[in-house]
Amino acid sequence: MIKDAKGGLFTRVIDWYIGRKVRSAFRGLWVRGELPSSQGGLVAYLNHSSFWDGFVAHQLGQVAGWDSYAVMEEQNLARYPFHTRIGAFSIRRGDPRSAVETLKYAKAVLSRPGACVIIFPQGEIRAGQGPLGPLSRGVEVLARSSKKPAVPIAVRYAFLEHEHPDVLVEVGAPHEPGDLARFERSLDEVYQRVSAARSTDGFRCVVRGRTGVQERWDAVRRLEEPKVVTGEGPRQPHAAQS
Repeated sequence: MIKDAKGGLFTRVIDWYIGRKVRSAFRGLWVRGELPSSQGGLVAYLNHSSFWDGFVAHQLGQVAGWDSYAVMEEQNLARYPFHTRIGAFSIRRGDPRSAVETLKYAKAVLSRPGACVIIFPQGEIRAGQGPLGPLSRGVEVLARSSKKPAVPIAVRYAFLEHEHPDVLVEVGAPHEPGDLARFERSLDEVYQRVSAARSTDGFRCVVRGRTGVQERWDAVRRLEEPKVVTGEGPRQPHAAQS
C-alpha cells in the first residue's frame, strides 16, 4: 500500500494551494451543523459526487482543527502522489488483502493525537441528486475495530442566486459504531437535508471565496447610500443678553 507522508514544508505548501483552489472556484464553503472535535480519534464519512470532494474535506479538516487523513484508491494516489503529503493513504478496490492492510494502517493512524480518518464509502463518484446507493463495509469495519465515533457529512455543489457556485455542507450528529445500515441511514439523512436547501440561510460561511458582479455592485451601492443623521445636531450658542 501507499502510506501517507504528511508533515513538513511541502505539506504546508499543499495546504495553502488547496485553500487557494477552493477560494478561487467557489463563492464560499458553507456549513450547517457542528464539526466535532477529533480529540480521541474520529471517522468522518462523506458522499462522493465530485472531483472537488477531497479538497472540500481537506478544508473542513482545516476549519475543524482535525489532523486529517483520507483513504484513496491506490491507482489514483499513485497517479497524484502529492495527496500523500496531506494525509492520503491507499486501498486497492476489490482486493481483500489490501483492505486488511489498509484497515490496520487506518487504525494506527487513528491512535495519533487529534486524528480524523476521512472515508468516501460510496467508493466512486456518483454525480447528481439521486439516491446515495449502498455503502462499502469499510466505514463500518473501521469504526467498529477502532472503537471511534463516526460523523456523517453531506456535500452539495449548488448554483443558488449568485454568479459563482456555493459548497453546502450538512454535518450530522456523531454516533457510535454500529451496523452498516446505521451508516447508510445517517448519511442519507444529512444528504436529504442539504439537497433540500434553497439558499445559504442557516449555514455559516467557513471559507470565503470569490465575489461576483452582484456582490460587488451591492457593495458599491452601500458606499453611495447617504448617511442618515440622527439626534438634535450641534447646539446653537445662546444670544448675548443686552
